[in-house]
Amino acid sequence: MPFLRSYRVCLTALLVAIGLPILPAVAQDEAGFQAYLKTLSAEAAAAGVRSSTIDSVIPTLTYNARVVELDRQQPESRPNAPIPAFAPYRARHVDADRINRGRVAYQRARPRLSAIERETGVPESIMVAIWGHETNYGRVMGGFDLPRALASLAYEGRRRALFTEEFIATLKMMDRGIPRAKLVGSWAGAFGGPQFLPSVYLRLARDGDGDGVADIWSSDADTLASIGNYFVNAGWRAGVPWGFAVSVPPGLDRRMLANRTTSPRCPRVHARQSGWKTIAEWRALGLAPQTRTWPADNVLATLLEPDGPGATAYLLTGNYRVILDYNCSNFYALSVGLLADAVER
Repeated sequence: MPFLRSYRVCLTALLVAIGLPILPAVAQDEAGFQAYLKTLSAEAAAAGVRSSTIDSVIPTLTYNARVVELDRQQPESRPNAPIPAFAPYRARHVDADRINRGRVAYQRARPRLSAIERETGVPESIMVAIWGHETNYGRVMGGFDLPRALASLAYEGRRRALFTEEFIATLKMMDRGIPRAKLVGSWAGAFGGPQFLPSVYLRLARDGDGDGVADIWSSDADTLASIGNYFVNAGWRAGVPWGFAVSVPPGLDRRMLANRTTSPRCPRVHARQSGWKTIAEWRALGLAPQTRTWPADNVLATLLEPDGPGATAYLLTGNYRVILDYNCSNFYALSVGLLADAVER
């Protein structure tokens, strides 16, 4: 990154000027990281984190080059990369094993799930499908130390504001009594069954089993209640499907359906969807549902053909946008909806 390169150039020039040996890149990163921790510590204190928490964490941290490497490999780092086909992604993420495990989890958790659905309006199967996609129903939750990973990503600088906020939120979790040993998750800071970021945990994690603790690490009920609460917060509308597969007539003029607005958030994802029309208008254009009956005529929906004309197409409602709020990827959101449908059958 330009910031890091310029930092290394300046540091190297300084070392040469004063006659000290030039450190390898890893050592330079570690030295810069340790210096940066003073800034991070001050920001945490300014945000109200207890000094005892700061003092127990900051001295333990070292630079994690691996999480920085993983962050630079993410698709958003390559915005012009071609979009692959959806079918292979669907085959990997809505496979028989995940469906079968989801059905078992669905049946096991139904006493809790039905209560959560009544309270939130979020379908039981959607909560289970998110859980399945994020952690394979709690089986894979990551092994990175969150304070170290988030501090390293904040130091790297490309998304400093985001990762600084999440680092401070992690310390605030410790202030609330969450032990450091539990603060383990993905390289980017997500953790627990729902893979919440620390700031999301502080806002939206919920106690689903009545023990007074939002334990999204080991309580299925808390995990599912927290997912349901997230969806309510993001605007889920009860009684409206996420979407459904449709048959598209051969003569459909797609030029007349183009989406003429640009989304401020992940525009490339939203640009693949058509403009919005009511279900009645889509019916009049000759589309037909493949696996379910039509929802109400006044429901708004957008058309997505992830693999182009001639392949399976989907009409998607505003609730699909709620799934995108969880992870802004058409492939992810489609797979969550399809897995939910399969689990519920």
